[in-house]
Amino acid sequence: MNGGDDPVMDGTPQPLEWKFAQVFGERTAGEEIQEVDIISAIEFDKSGDHLATGDRGGRVVLFERTDTKEAGGSRKDLERMEHAVNRHPEFRYKTEFQSHEPEFDYLKSLEIEEKINKIRWCQTANSALFLLSTNDKTIKFWKVQEKKIKKISEMNVDPSKALRNGTIGNSSNSGISKPLLENGGSSDRSSEHASNDLSFPQGGIPSLRLPVVTSLEASLIARCRRVYAHAHDYHINSISNNSDGETFISADDLRINLWNLEISNQSFNIVDVKPTNMEDLTEVITSAEFHPTHCNMLAYSSSKGCIRLIDLRQSALCDSHAKIFEEQEQSGTKSFFTEIIASVSDIKFAKDGRHILSRDYMTLKLWDINMDSGPVATFQVHEYLRPKLCDLYENDSIFDKFECCLSGDGMRVATGSYSNLFRVFGCANGSSEATTLEASKNPMRRQVPAQSRPSRSLSSITRVVRRGGESPSVDANGNSIDSTTKLLHLAWHPTENSIACAAANSLYMYYA
Repeated sequence: MNGGDDPVMDGTPQPLEWKFAQVFGERTAGEEIQEVDIISAIEFDKSGDHLATGDRGGRVVLFERTDTKEAGGSRKDLERMEHAVNRHPEFRYKTEFQSHEPEFDYLKSLEIEEKINKIRWCQTANSALFLLSTNDKTIKFWKVQEKKIKKISEMNVDPSKALRNGTIGNSSNSGISKPLLENGGSSDRSSEHASNDLSFPQGGIPSLRLPVVTSLEASLIARCRRVYAHAHDYHINSISNNSDGETFISADDLRINLWNLEISNQSFNIVDVKPTNMEDLTEVITSAEFHPTHCNMLAYSSSKGCIRLIDLRQSALCDSHAKIFEEQEQSGTKSFFTEIIASVSDIKFAKDGRHILSRDYMTLKLWDINMDSGPVATFQVHEYLRPKLCDLYENDSIFDKFECCLSGDGMRVATGSYSNLFRVFGCANGSSEATTLEASKNPMRRQVPAQSRPSRSLSSITRVVRRGGESPSVDANGNSIDSTTKLLHLAWHPTENSIACAAANSLYMYYA
């Protein structure tokens, strides 16, 4: 970790030992992955009791935490939970629904994919779950609620008792019984001449069949409450809820719009970086997020590697930023790839709102919003790929958009890499924690022995490639790099050291 003089956090916690918790959708050896099943978004809700994933097929799948619920509320159970330091966090499949369908824009002759780009949880109410999901063009607001369905298993007729008049017969004499009409009448015309003196048996007419409800079945129903459409000319890359619980933003390459959750046919354009002449375009918006507690502040990143902090109280159109965070270029280091690898693919606010984590192709950077001179910490993720940038450009891997996340206590950060690997770094002052994990049932098998770590504070995965000593297709740990398997999406549990990450169509979960 390279950082500024100011400490990021006080105290240096011990490196975490990560363990496999569970996997959903695990592939068998040689199984072919369907494109539509590849996970494209992951998000925990604020409590951490629910997890949502979106995939390229436009589906949203919800998971529910079970180990905390099963513990019960008695003192003995609570004490047992308290002593279970390494309690295994467990989730179960809850429900899934089709959020988006493929569309075709006839005016622009453009296919609109159903792929879910982002999912964001909204505030819950009356035990119902609310969330926003978006593809490239359309945002939808979903309500998922448990409905109790009455199950009818029998009618109030005992089929073993046939009535004397033959109005209802059992299966043995059904051949001689007269056809029935409603309310137990008969289609036999001769009955019309019968006596009109009808006598009702005690307890009503047995032939009047009524349903008997024997059980209530709970079923989860997902309903689309609102559709926020036709507000973006370019692909939506971000949505973010405001702390006021009433508004959210959506961002595409050139604009950021502000919405009210209750109003789907109107939004306010708050950032517009589109130049009058598109030939003058030098940067695009890559990610945007609201401040976790200040409802008037938000940050957005750009393809030039900078992050802008804006204040909604300053003006209706926030083209002028309150603060800008960017690292100064070192003289003489510019190359054809400099701007491409500087592009920020994801930003996240820390829970305290004081720090912003950003991910570009090569590094993770942690910024203090009170210090715009440079990042307070930089974590090298892909330094060993520098000699291979030409190949990565040829196969488009250099444009991969890796996400990043922070732990709830702000002590650690994480991001994904190639070969289904992801990295966890400690960002407390003086911490040298840098763990490489693989999305598999044995996550620590890629771990480097301690004696091979360099003496400086950088971990072995941040080492630059040795001159001529390593193949460019091998990472700093000596493992071969597979750029076709990439871990782009991951999320950190808001209150515990637990990480969910997506490797193609599989969802892996780890805890420490």
